[in-house]
Amino acid sequence: MTEQPIAELGYEQARDELVEVVRALETGGLGLDESVALWERGEALAKRCEEALAGARARVEKALSDAEE
Repeated sequence: MTEQPIAELGYEQARDELVEVVRALETGGLGLDESVALWERGEALAKRCEEALAGARARVEKALSDAEE
């Protein structure tokens, strides 16, 4: 799995990597340390996705507000 800094990932990249993390955790067979590291990265990826969606939502709301004026 690529360890690109999460802050540099776009929404789609973060989402796709999060899917990979979940799949790896569900499959099992990992050691405790590796599982915890994957879980932590998954949490950070989920947060990145939420931030990207919130930013997109704010942009849409602003565009709609501007269009009404």
